[in-house]
Amino acid sequence: MSDPDTTARTRYFALVAVRLIGTAGAVFGLVLLARATATIDKLLGAAIVLAALAMIAIVPRSLAHRWRTPPE
Repeated sequence: MSDPDTTARTRYFALVAVRLIGTAGAVFGLVLLARATATIDKLLGAAIVLAALAMIAIVPRSLAHRWRTPPE
C-alpha cells in the first residue's frame, strides 16, 4: 500500500484536474456558442456548457464521497 500522504496528494490533484477539465469544457462550449451561426451549433454549444457545469458540480463531490475516510 502507498503512503497516506501520497494517496491524499494524488486524490487532491485528481479533484483539481476534474475541475480544470470541466472549466475548459465550459469555456469551449461558450466559444462554440458565441461563434455559431446555425441553430444546431448553438444547441451543441449550450449542451456542452451544461454538461461541463454538471461535471464541475457533481464529479468532485462524488469522488470525495467515495474516497472519504471510513469512521473508526
